[in-house]
Amino acid sequence: MGVLNGIRVIELSGMGPCPMAGMLLADMGAEVIRVERSLKRDPIYAKDMSARGKKSIVINLKSEDGRAALLQLVAGADVLLEGFRPGVAEKLGIGPEECAQRNPRLVYGRMTGWGQDGPLAKAAGHDINYIALTGALHAIGRSGEKPAVPVNLIGDFGGGTMFLVMGVLGALLEAQRSGRGQVVDAAMVDGAANLMWMCHSFSAAGLWDASGRGNNLLDGGAFFYDTYETSDSKYIAVGAIEPQFYAELVQKAGLDPQRFNAGNQNNRAQWPENAAAFAEVFRTRTRAEWCELLEGTDACVAPVLSADEAPDHPHNRAREAYIDVDGYAQPAPAPRFSRTPSTVSGGQHAPGADTEQVLRAVGYSEEQVADLKAQGAVA
Repeated sequence: MGVLNGIRVIELSGMGPCPMAGMLLADMGAEVIRVERSLKRDPIYAKDMSARGKKSIVINLKSEDGRAALLQLVAGADVLLEGFRPGVAEKLGIGPEECAQRNPRLVYGRMTGWGQDGPLAKAAGHDINYIALTGALHAIGRSGEKPAVPVNLIGDFGGGTMFLVMGVLGALLEAQRSGRGQVVDAAMVDGAANLMWMCHSFSAAGLWDASGRGNNLLDGGAFFYDTYETSDSKYIAVGAIEPQFYAELVQKAGLDPQRFNAGNQNNRAQWPENAAAFAEVFRTRTRAEWCELLEGTDACVAPVLSADEAPDHPHNRAREAYIDVDGYAQPAPAPRFSRTPSTVSGGQHAPGADTEQVLRAVGYSEEQVADLKAQGAVA
């Protein structure tokens, strides 16, 4: 009985951002029906946690009867999610206009990299391309070095998934008042641009050097906001920005209080020299030893954990931040609700496992489903 209990979502299968959006909605209690293209799934999705809690139906959208079956699903849905290039859904005959004719209340969520219009709209791209256009990629890396390639969190999931989900939820609220659905155009390039708001604010105030990288407070330029190698070749993350937190770090780490006093903390001319001194100190102990000394204090220090290590950290275990689904650890649903908690209703379904049940639920008879299978419209 999550917050979205009673909401039905049709998700047209795709890659990355759109499936994650469906996962988040399913975690919050929505009935999510994933429309897949084939009974054969790409081997890289053999363990696809974004499929958790979803039903799977296989429909041939190039078939007239297959499109009719999808539109029958749309008639009883609240949301449709698709991640095609602009114009593809319309070409298939399942675009916003066709769907709105069947269901005027439908929220039609569209996930693309470049957006539905603009000179790049129909071009191919990936996370790295979208964040390159927003200044985000330019800002990541060490001073004097080329931009560092980050994991695809910024464009795909921060700028993509999260803005798609926010837009869909907002449109659902508005539809309750107006009785009318609408199209949500979620573009990763737009979302990533929004994620850069603080850099723009700092730059406007003269507090951020946007011409380079690795020279600013939050991009690794500040010696008190960086990562440091430990004696066992692991790393810790230091984020002691505020003077009182910085002072606690200096005191607990046994650093020279005169050299590393609060008055010199923001003297940028000394940042490289101080960073070298910090690096020398942090190499004197193991990561575990530094965590025993500093973790949980206001020194703002945490271990840099691998994805395999993260589920076993005591804080993550205490909060049950990871759960076991399909035999492997996955992030638990977030955020957390006090009265209607999110849950994972099940693991990954095989492609087409729910085709017959879903179609029967929207009015197809057993004979009609069998006929659709025989024609290759569904599987």
